[in-house]
Amino acid sequence: MRITRLLTAVVSAAILLPASATAASAASIGSYVALGDSYTSGPFIPVQRLDPLGCGRSTANYPSVLAAALHAGRFTDVSCAGADTTNMTRPQGVPFNGTNPPQLGALRIDTDLVTLGIGGNDYGVFGSLTSTCPGLRASDPTGSPCEDHFGDSVTTSIDNIGPRVETVLAAIHERSPRARVLVVGYPRIAPDRGYCPDILPFADGDYAWLNSVEEKLNSTLSDAADADGRAEFVDTFGPSRGHDACARGGSAWINGKDQNVFEAAAYHPLKAGMAGVAAVVLKALR
Repeated sequence: MRITRLLTAVVSAAILLPASATAASAASIGSYVALGDSYTSGPFIPVQRLDPLGCGRSTANYPSVLAAALHAGRFTDVSCAGADTTNMTRPQGVPFNGTNPPQLGALRIDTDLVTLGIGGNDYGVFGSLTSTCPGLRASDPTGSPCEDHFGDSVTTSIDNIGPRVETVLAAIHERSPRARVLVVGYPRIAPDRGYCPDILPFADGDYAWLNSVEEKLNSTLSDAADADGRAEFVDTFGPSRGHDACARGGSAWINGKDQNVFEAAAYHPLKAGMAGVAAVVLKALR
């Protein structure tokens, strides 16, 4: 699917801005910088950029779709798979002997818009869940063995992410004092009801727990934006209801357990998900 087709999906979304509002937003976006992790960069979503290849940065990720919809005069995407808040100010080593420079280095004093999608990799929150939970399903398929395994450690880690994000936001404002800054949350992975163990192989009871972890993380990001006082939080968890990994009929925004190097990484956004998130962010820019 080319960018033009993704833009068509954005335009046809029910949450699309009126044409006049879109034009007004577009006129004000001279320079847009996208910061974030793999839920921003879009690993394996065609077409992948090479600067560096190890970041899994797609030309069809939500920042690219958003930049095209806004007709941004200058668009810089430095998001990178595996990034956490420390990689905003430190270089990040990536596969294939590559390095992604500190992401905040892309900011300029005349930057108008910044989107930030970060936090899920801090303290290994997402990675721990997706690497551990599927293997625990067999021990208690209808229970919640992953929740039992981690206990309160995940929520404690998420509590510690908030101050890190606040520090990043302060640094963004310092470098780009006139920029509008949007903290983009994470879309839902699991459905709010029902199960699909062939796609999302968590134990039945861990589906609700996974949702609670995501809600906790998004709430922490929202609180960080509120504490900052200038940044705005964009909720994608609510708007992605019905577009989780279990969704059928091509309506899923998130890939399941199977890695597909021609489509999307496991447990990561699909092209449709990137278009959906772009539409949500576009609405927030009214």
